[in-house]
Amino acid sequence: MILKEAPPLKELSLNNYLFNDESLKLYEQYTLNTIEYIQKFLANRKFYKGDNLQNIQQDRLKAKLNNIEDSTPINKALEELNELYLKNAIAFHNPNYVAHLNCPITLPSIIADMITTTVNTAIETWDQSTSATFIEQEVVKWITNEFNLGDQADGVFTSGGTQSNFMGLLMARDHYAFQKFGINIKQTGWSKEISNFKIFCSEKSHFSIQKNAALLGLGYDAVIPIKVDAQMRMDTEELILAIEKTKQDGNIPIAVVATLGTTDYGSFDPIQTIGKITKEQDMWLHIDGAYGGCFVLTDTHKHLFKGTNIADSITIDFHKTLFQPISCSAFLVKNKDCFKYVSYYADYLNPIEDKDPERPNLIEKSIQTTRRFDALKVWLTLKTLGTKTIATYLEEVHFLAKKVHDYLISNSSFETVHIPELSTVVFRYKSEKNVDDITHNKINLSIKNTLFKSGKASIASTKLNDKIYLKFTILNPKNTITNLLNIVKMIEETGENYILKN
Repeated sequence: MILKEAPPLKELSLNNYLFNDESLKLYEQYTLNTIEYIQKFLANRKFYKGDNLQNIQQDRLKAKLNNIEDSTPINKALEELNELYLKNAIAFHNPNYVAHLNCPITLPSIIADMITTTVNTAIETWDQSTSATFIEQEVVKWITNEFNLGDQADGVFTSGGTQSNFMGLLMARDHYAFQKFGINIKQTGWSKEISNFKIFCSEKSHFSIQKNAALLGLGYDAVIPIKVDAQMRMDTEELILAIEKTKQDGNIPIAVVATLGTTDYGSFDPIQTIGKITKEQDMWLHIDGAYGGCFVLTDTHKHLFKGTNIADSITIDFHKTLFQPISCSAFLVKNKDCFKYVSYYADYLNPIEDKDPERPNLIEKSIQTTRRFDALKVWLTLKTLGTKTIATYLEEVHFLAKKVHDYLISNSSFETVHIPELSTVVFRYKSEKNVDDITHNKINLSIKNTLFKSGKASIASTKLNDKIYLKFTILNPKNTITNLLNIVKMIEETGENYILKN
């Protein structure tokens, strides 16, 4: 029996909605139509249109997937999307958005994301990614060199800082179990010794440390928070005392998590001293540099990175301070052999007999299987902008934070808690009238919520010693001190109005 030659792709196509050479013109039209709506989004002067409960309830109804049996023209669907989503979306590029760790993004990264989505490369194995593999490897090599991790360093892109921190704690746990007790957790599972493992971090570290300890079976209680100094940095004397107490209690200290840029304060733990302690104690050192890691490119913060070469693993988020679209994060290790704790060889995907250094399978380093080609965003940004330009962006937001802080300490209506090390300023409105802390907490929360709901400004809040504070997280280098002080003025006026009404 002679089989006929397979029909060409055009004869196989049922319609033009799948992306291929037939649908290129339609793709172009879709893109142009979408750009029109993006232009409308960018034309908005407010970071948010403002909200009320009735509108929120209406939007919930608009999101329902009703009557989807048949196709709908793209223009009609885009208009519905515009009404539901784009008109409600938070504009992180707006200078009045200073709430969370959301940055404006670079144009090259947007182009890279479009290419990544369109080509739809899966980065996990060579036969799906080919040369895309080399781009991720090169970006990893670049950032490990910036941290001086050495020739044996390696890394892999992840979904974000929480996943990267998870991998850091997993390796700390499994490496210690294997090296000290000969336990291969990946193969044989739990043992009673592991129940006594303890991890140390600053009391201001990210919540993912506790969350990941629970996911790893160690439990929240395995994480021992260490007090901070006046600048919100880990107190290394307290760390030494906590490690010794852990030993006396019959437990096993296995790792320290140091933070380069805490979420609330942007504070840098003293890496050199902590690194020395971990090496003396034969403990794993993981650095959470999700927020502050990219400041390694700057002249202003270079000195704070002394000692990163000692780290066993590092987390870094490019979607926070390299101005990349979400998500774009990486997990780095000093010794690439430690990826053996997460590797697995599947016969259908990456059989061990096909292992080829010239055609590597990145899945051997990842806890994810399917992964997007997020490294392309960083690669194209570095190629286009260069590291000096990115460094000037970071230095600019740092200087803006310092200028805001300088103003706040000169204004008796405000109270600050720290000197900014990165681009975060923590403060609170404080009435000159005789008002207690409980009332001040209500005032500051009201200020935050009032400004957000009005669409005037988005600021964050946090708590310190049972007091509610407001927080600027400045990540837009196009912002100005004039605009930021205008937000401060809005905060002051909103606080005064609250007192008058209540």
